[in-house]
Amino acid sequence: MNPEVKALIEKAKRSRKAAENLFKDGDVDFSASRAYYSMFYTASALLLSRGLSFSSHSGVIANFGKEFAKTGAINPKYHNYLIDAQDRRNIGDYEIVFTVTDEQAKEMLAWAAEFIAVAEEYINNHPQSGN
Repeated sequence: MNPEVKALIEKAKRSRKAAENLFKDGDVDFSASRAYYSMFYTASALLLSRGLSFSSHSGVIANFGKEFAKTGAINPKYHNYLIDAQDRRNIGDYEIVFTVTDEQAKEMLAWAAEFIAVAEEYINNHPQSGN
């Protein structure tokens, strides 16, 4: 795994751990935001493993879908998780009246952990992925 890809995976793990700690402290909206970023960094790492880099969230999400979900390289549910997580992050970060629920945040924590594990397995098992 090349150093940049490895650094993004490590950042994804740290972001997920921060999300878990925020959740335990009762900061559900902030937890959801960090869980989304965990998935965003994971998708970015996967794209970078193919030599692709995008500067916007929409670029990462769309190209993860194109490169991994639509091709079946990675189960398309992870693309759906990423899209749903971004929607929830936007609620948590920008809405005043609506909030992310405890259940939604817990679900995002599980998605992030699962996505990281799948990404690491994919990167480690595909020589063209920067190994």
